[in-house]
Amino acid sequence: MKRIIPLLIFTILLAGCAKAQKAANQQIVSDINAVDNKGMGWGIKKEKGQKPEIPQETCEMLAKYDAFYMDNSGERVMYLTFDEGYEAGFTAQILDTLKKCDVKAAFFITGDYFDREQELVKRMHDEGHIIGNHTEHHPNLHKLSDYKKMQEEFKTLDDRYEALFGERMKYMRPPEGELSERVLAAAKDAGYKTVLWSFAYKDWLRDNVRGAEYAKESVIPYFHSGAVLLLHAVSKDNADALADIINAAKEQGYEFKSLDSIKISE
Repeated sequence: MKRIIPLLIFTILLAGCAKAQKAANQQIVSDINAVDNKGMGWGIKKEKGQKPEIPQETCEMLAKYDAFYMDNSGERVMYLTFDEGYEAGFTAQILDTLKKCDVKAAFFITGDYFDREQELVKRMHDEGHIIGNHTEHHPNLHKLSDYKKMQEEFKTLDDRYEALFGERMKYMRPPEGELSERVLAAAKDAGYKTVLWSFAYKDWLRDNVRGAEYAKESVIPYFHSGAVLLLHAVSKDNADALADIINAAKEQGYEFKSLDSIKISE
């Protein structure tokens, strides 16, 4: 009997721990699904040579969920990021330019891009660039509503990435710049930092080719300290202008850094 009683007590305690863990998990689900899911587009007003003005409440929300749009250190640094929804034949040229200019960038890829362009993805990885999560299917995330569905968009792609490279992705960029507080919460809960941007321009229309000079005129005047530049790799204009954009930044005293070194605290 003396042996049975301790065993019974242990069994009861174990059952109690299981119930407590289940309750904690349910609480986590409840908490994230209770977070505001009102959609917002990451639209920023550009001013030449100036960082964008973002409402304080938005900055506080981003900080709460390890999300950022620029480096706030005040240092003369910039970060190059490219969105890769599909391949238009310019990524190899972009990688050649980055290698020649000794600059590291971040490429945000979708599930379809990963499956179709593994040689380019391997090259990005082997040459020291960051590969970020742009979701499996490129949906408007806040319209998925349930945070588990949001996280499935991250996990499905990340699982295949880990199988190939033996590591997990660290950064997520929401498709179309559409997000909500719940999207940010779901990303943080899944282990990602959400990366937005402090500069972008309409460069994703692959058939609207205007030339390298147009790309330079659209980007260079808007340089600012701490900038996270969003460019789309489907743009021939961007690919042709990239070396000149990088050289112009360096001539102005800017240093390009990896997202891993970004400083986001005020």
